[in-house]
Amino acid sequence: MNSLGINKSNKNTKVVVAMSGGVDSSVVAALMKEAGYDVTGITLKLYDDTKQSKEGRQCCAGQDIMDAKRVSEKININHEILYYQKKFKTEVIDSFIDSYSAGETPIPCVQCNQTVKFRDLFRYAKDLKADALVTGHYVSRVQNSKNASMYRAKDLTRDQSYFLFSTTQEQLNFLRFPLGEIDKSETRSIAKKLNLNVADKPDSQDICFVPNGDYSSVIRKFRPESFKKGKIIDVSGKELGEHDGIINYTIGQRKGIKISSDKALYVVNIDADKNIIVVGNKKSLEIKEIKLRELNFLAPKEKFNEEIKIKVRSTGRLLKAKINLNDNCANVRILEKETGISPGQACVFYSKDNLGDKVLGGGWIDKTFNNNLST
Repeated sequence: MNSLGINKSNKNTKVVVAMSGGVDSSVVAALMKEAGYDVTGITLKLYDDTKQSKEGRQCCAGQDIMDAKRVSEKININHEILYYQKKFKTEVIDSFIDSYSAGETPIPCVQCNQTVKFRDLFRYAKDLKADALVTGHYVSRVQNSKNASMYRAKDLTRDQSYFLFSTTQEQLNFLRFPLGEIDKSETRSIAKKLNLNVADKPDSQDICFVPNGDYSSVIRKFRPESFKKGKIIDVSGKELGEHDGIINYTIGQRKGIKISSDKALYVVNIDADKNIIVVGNKKSLEIKEIKLRELNFLAPKEKFNEEIKIKVRSTGRLLKAKINLNDNCANVRILEKETGISPGQACVFYSKDNLGDKVLGGGWIDKTFNNNLST
């Protein structure tokens, strides 16, 4: 049994490494090569970068592809580029626009993992007769007797389990995450020791196809009709003003509402059907219960009879909750105070055991409820 848990010698174990051109995936590829595995690096080209602004760096586009190629040459592995622009536009960008236009707060990184990365790249790696697909994500994977389990990473400041909740069991059994047990600082240290050209490359902070953080510009480009004026009302229904399009607002937003008030106002609901923005005080943002759709399970359903922990945003804390499952939906009662939860976000389930915080699965937030209103 080798270090990847595969019953083969390293040199006879074929691994595909997903290489984004960043430091994490580059280090993973180098570690696999150093360990003597048969390594193929694959980079996905996800958009036509000639049409993009010169401002801001893009993941999986021009410069990143060149960086991945240079690393591959440096460590002497095969490198391929898969041209997934059409898939990415349909599966991720269009979905993002649809969700935002419906008044939700989408998470395109999850959909990217769910589709072009862990679905399509998974299939391609299988076609290559690979034994494993290896990535630079910060999550921990534990192999049980039959199926693998996913846990939060050792470096909780880098943990990416929230973004991987939709990983299927079949995919998780095939995937490997070598960085799950080390800190980000160690990753950069390894890159410098190996003299990789990406050792000091900064991490991408924004959504990859919105490098300047201006979501509305993406929607204006593809869906200009979304910028339709409408009413801004308070939770009692009183009209307070006018907005220039619901896509300019997100749940929990305080700045940029453009309503005069002696008290702080927050966006507490976005009614896409009526083209209305609802504002209220911070108390109106407190969410007691959420309804989920499109569930994915990485643990037996009996686990959900217990009190578990949930995460409702990537940078959020773990919250105590009780879950009532109903086919492919769930009602989640939150047992701690939390504000600003929005439809379109993910709710990820965790339970703690002696190995850490185990990912049980999760779903997409369809509706939220508090004492004042539901969305």
